[in-house]
Amino acid sequence: MNKSIVIGLDIGTTSVKAVAFNKSGNVLGEKEVEYPLYTPQPSWAEQDPLEIEHSTIRVIRQLIESNKFEPTSILAIGLSSAMHSLICIDNNGEPLSPSITWADGRAAKQATLLKEHGGLLYQATGTPIHPMSPLVKLIWMKEQNYEPYKSASKFVSIKEFLLYRWFGTELVDYAIASATGLFDLKTLTWNHEALQIAGITEDKLFSPVPPSEVITGLNKEIALKIGISTTTPFVIGASDGPLANLGIGAINPGEVAITIGTSGAIRQIVSTPKTDELQETFCYNFTESLSLIGGPTNNGGILLKWLRDTLGYNESYDNLTSLAEKVVPGAEGLLFLPYLNGERAPLWNSQVRANLFGLSLRHGKEHIIRAGLEGVIFAIYHVGQALERLAGEPTKLLASGGFARSPLWLQILADVFNQEVQVPISHQSSAWGAAWVALYGIGEVNDLTSIKEHIPMQGHYIPNPTNHTIYKESFATYMELSEVINKHYK
Repeated sequence: MNKSIVIGLDIGTTSVKAVAFNKSGNVLGEKEVEYPLYTPQPSWAEQDPLEIEHSTIRVIRQLIESNKFEPTSILAIGLSSAMHSLICIDNNGEPLSPSITWADGRAAKQATLLKEHGGLLYQATGTPIHPMSPLVKLIWMKEQNYEPYKSASKFVSIKEFLLYRWFGTELVDYAIASATGLFDLKTLTWNHEALQIAGITEDKLFSPVPPSEVITGLNKEIALKIGISTTTPFVIGASDGPLANLGIGAINPGEVAITIGTSGAIRQIVSTPKTDELQETFCYNFTESLSLIGGPTNNGGILLKWLRDTLGYNESYDNLTSLAEKVVPGAEGLLFLPYLNGERAPLWNSQVRANLFGLSLRHGKEHIIRAGLEGVIFAIYHVGQALERLAGEPTKLLASGGFARSPLWLQILADVFNQEVQVPISHQSSAWGAAWVALYGIGEVNDLTSIKEHIPMQGHYIPNPTNHTIYKESFATYMELSEVINKHYK
């Protein structure tokens, strides 16, 4: 059979998605399998690597079986994954520790102490000094005499974990390596100062490679479980950030991608690594010649889920946003600073907490929902201000992620930024980016930038000038409150 299918595999924080595309970027099928996040102690956020492995095998198999794809029709499988996970493994690839995720805050004390004199380290690695960083997690392990740390053969991310167990490879892509806080932006090698601070040596880490690295020789048992050939090529890909930019077509200078799922981020691809002394944004390598700058917010769709689950709004998300749509922009003076899960960019303060400001008898649940939606966009816009300082004003905004299913949320985005927002048909931009890198890796396409000709778009949202004026005033108040709250929780 003619090979015509490429699969993008996106290993996220709460689930793994497998999406099948044709070479034109049209989705032929998709499946998602969720897995739990464990919080055994306050501020801890862990996952079971073996549960994720089982879910990943299952999701690819379900995708193939439910769509009746012939395994021989698969060109390649490209990989995307969330950043900052850390697993201690033994020589056989067995996990000695849970996968400690980006949301884990146990190393807050170590981050605070390191940040006081870690400016040069940030400039070298581009990774903000924060509990999410594997560097800071390793410092915590060292100081706590963490048993898995002492006996580990290697320290890996969830993607490296799977590839090692499935192929026996000891490889890590540039983007995942760059998000560890241990990788040098300029040399594309492990940074010796960071390794020394973490208390480990280079032989405890895998070898960095570009995203187009092709991996073959799939373990027979794994191939049988998935239902594919052992000769199916896997391409290592990158982290979900740069792949979301690629998959949405935000590649050229001034093209900015905004993704909001459980959390959120605003990002731009640049040809030269960019950092500054304020340490408000990240800078991660993607390829030998491209880097990703931007910043994440901890609080995206998770805030809407919290509103639904905690405040007793037993409604679908569509019903919640329909309620919010009845409220005028600005939520009649109600502001929701959405720091339910601490905050990353630009505050980088895991201790900061949310605030509902301006609440009165006039406000109902529809106002709180609207203020929550607006607060998430304000958080993104706040990061966008720092990004603009480094890269200039955006010329194009492109949106992806779960929030892109909500016309209201997209209109709020356009109004706050006062810019047109373009939206692709598929919300699985990281998966399409991973699939395209796979096509590039196996020689089916000539370059990365030509993906722009193969992204089916659904439409755009035009900013309302009146709404922008309202949001401009609201955001000024938001900034004042954010500064006060951030200082209070330091």
